[in-house]
Amino acid sequence: MRSLPGDGLVLGLESSCDETAAAVLRADGTVLAEAVLSQLADHAPFGGVVPEIAARAHLAHLPALVARVLAEAGTTPAGLSAVAATSGPGLIGGLIVGASFGKGIAAARDIPFIAVNHLEAHALSPRLPSVSPEGLPFPYLLLLLSGGHCQCVAVEGVGQHRRLGSTLDDAVGEAFDKSAKLLGLPWPGGPHLERLAVGGDPARFPLPRPLLGRPGCDFSFSGLKTAVAQQVAKGLDEAGRRHLAASFQEAVAATLADRARHALAMLPAATALVVAGGVAANGAVRAALAEVARKAGLPLVAPPIRLCTDNAVMVAWAGIERLRLGLSDPLDHAPRPRWPLDSLAA
Repeated sequence: MRSLPGDGLVLGLESSCDETAAAVLRADGTVLAEAVLSQLADHAPFGGVVPEIAARAHLAHLPALVARVLAEAGTTPAGLSAVAATSGPGLIGGLIVGASFGKGIAAARDIPFIAVNHLEAHALSPRLPSVSPEGLPFPYLLLLLSGGHCQCVAVEGVGQHRRLGSTLDDAVGEAFDKSAKLLGLPWPGGPHLERLAVGGDPARFPLPRPLLGRPGCDFSFSGLKTAVAQQVAKGLDEAGRRHLAASFQEAVAATLADRARHALAMLPAATALVVAGGVAANGAVRAALAEVARKAGLPLVAPPIRLCTDNAVMVAWAGIERLRLGLSDPLDHAPRPRWPLDSLAA
């Protein structure tokens, strides 16, 4: 890495959706401090994220959160070498708050500002030294699984991403949340559905496995969600709810495993199978993908659960990865609600 001013510390900021997060990392990837402020209580009454509420919450809480992580890291803005902030994709109000705050610090301290693509932050997070102590060389296959994204990506380098397949309709996280709502579970539904599935019979309901065995590695989950709705409409007792949750989870895991096998065949040079995003926290999904990786003779690399959901550690790390290549961004870089991974290459 080029010589950086200050103490070689990078501040990461995340505000793309409903988590306000900040973290301080050393240039070698050591995490000195991290904090995530969830807005679940603010959005739960509405059954989903309200963009205006999210943006106002980011604006209200980000300054104190940054002051907190700087204090925990034993530094001040004067000790920072760079600031990395999520600048897309996501809810534009929150992106503007986080990016503008980061630019303000960068301008005041005359240090580099790095506009981080949120998806690339997920894609590079498995390369954190704490996750892959022996290193994770390119290229690797990434399954990016979250509420808004469901993609198979060939990660060939920093800023070098090739999408192999993506969802044709709902993302897998959406399918979890919508199916959980059908089962009467609170938002966000994924974790609640996983808990409900414990003790359920995954073979009780023969739910579809969308696109199973089809060429390529695209996804489709709307039909699976519809099948859940049809079963709910017939009426379920408490045991039936558990069985349906387990059957849904099993169908998702089997579908993701099938798509991962096809994607690995499309990337024979892959050094690892990597899973990231909120759905990567699901135990059944991890187990199914671990079996795919084992049969392919590859490691399954997954960040710890706290780094699967939105966080600032991955943002700071993505900034460090880009700084290593001498990359930074001008202060007039505009946040964008849509920012495909494929477009990052210079």
